[in-house]
Amino acid sequence: MILKSLTTRVIVILVALLSVGIGTFTYINLTRERRQLINAARENSHTLLNSIERSIYKSMSIGDTQDVQFILQMVGRSHDKLVGVRIFHPQGVILRSSRLEELGLPVPDGEYQLFINSRKEGVIADASFGDVLSVIEPIYNDPPCQRCHGTKRRLVGVLNVNYSLAETNRRIMEATRLSIFSAMAVILFSSAAIFLVIIRCVRQPLNNLVDNMARVEEGDLSVRMTPRANDEIGRLIASFDSMVGKLDKAKMELEEYHFQQMERADRLASVGEMAAGIAHEIKNPLAGISAAMTIIRHDFPDDDPRKEIIGEVVEQVNRLDKTVNDLLFFGKPAPPEPALVDINGILRKTLLFALQHKGGKRIEKRLDLADELPGVFVDPKQVQQVFLNLILNAVQAMEADGGTLTVESLLVERNGKRWVRSTIADTGPGIPSPIIGKIFTPFFTTKAQGTGLGLAICHKLITQHGGTLTVTSEDGKGTMFTIDLPVHPMEDEP
Repeated sequence: MILKSLTTRVIVILVALLSVGIGTFTYINLTRERRQLINAARENSHTLLNSIERSIYKSMSIGDTQDVQFILQMVGRSHDKLVGVRIFHPQGVILRSSRLEELGLPVPDGEYQLFINSRKEGVIADASFGDVLSVIEPIYNDPPCQRCHGTKRRLVGVLNVNYSLAETNRRIMEATRLSIFSAMAVILFSSAAIFLVIIRCVRQPLNNLVDNMARVEEGDLSVRMTPRANDEIGRLIASFDSMVGKLDKAKMELEEYHFQQMERADRLASVGEMAAGIAHEIKNPLAGISAAMTIIRHDFPDDDPRKEIIGEVVEQVNRLDKTVNDLLFFGKPAPPEPALVDINGILRKTLLFALQHKGGKRIEKRLDLADELPGVFVDPKQVQQVFLNLILNAVQAMEADGGTLTVESLLVERNGKRWVRSTIADTGPGIPSPIIGKIFTPFFTTKAQGTGLGLAICHKLITQHGGTLTVTSEDGKGTMFTIDLPVHPMEDEP
């Protein structure tokens, strides 16, 4: 529909308000002018009535009734707006009149009703002359009149002047037509001006803006517009240009970042392939060295200082072997062997093993496991590897000053699905905000002897089991890792 357009609705509303305003003003003006014309006719008729009354009073005071009739006829002929001048008896019979043919006849009902109702004037519809203003004035039996009329009657007659309103009505109609024509002309001119202004200053810029937004939506970020004025539309266009400019800049930065990520991924893939090859080459000699050092160590007595040195060598070889295993796993992880397992059992077993670490003796342990948790379908070795890595990281974070290690498990519901949640929290120094977003990135580490693969491998293992691994930390107050694993569908069945 046409009214769905904003500019059309605005134009229609403005024209409607303008029409109502001009129409109301025109009506008030016409009412005022009509009242003025009626008042002018009333003043003229009263002026004539008073003049006629003074003239006939003088004649009647000397008893010259023929002169009264002559005065009425003369006045009726001399004034073109006078329909008639008459004197009628209080009983309703015409005694004197400017029109000789109505002498002795009953006074018309309209004029007589004015007298009966004690009204001085009124507008009466006359069959021959149209609307007339009828004015009446009682003639009282004053002392000069008592010579002819005696003293018994208080009222000797009623003077009636009928003033034609034809000219007044004609002027009212002319004023009405002129006012209506003027109002229509003003409304049409104003409507055309409103239409042109809104089309020029609102609709065309908005249509251009919509067209350019469609081009931007299609991917063309080179679109720019020039505001015509510093008004609301101009500021909107300036904001549009600023937005498109920022989008264009962001697109270029994103493309650059994407290119860098692709280069980095390509380098990582090459490094991964090379690391896997090197790891295979290193692993076998390391195994031989470890076995040889272990045999040699048994050949020395317990009090021989060389035995401690060889033990340190074996420990460093084992550390190198673990680093090689991490590289091999990250480059090509072993496929999981899932089974329905109890998370609480894995947590207890892992915590018992991890606390054999030399730095765990000064740390307080808190174990809060929910009872009767449903089973999860995961590879127990890989999940245990994740728990062990996270617990050892927590122990190492609190190794210097001690603290509290808290391990919890519970059942949660998220997005209409049940999850077994495990949390590992420490009260260590925490992870600074600039670093926390990078801890799952491969090869990122803050440790002097770390490879930066531990947390990346944990995140990868949990993700491939359909779970999530998240971290929350507050600098100086500790860190908490949360692992959510989905409940096996069989455990959800009744």
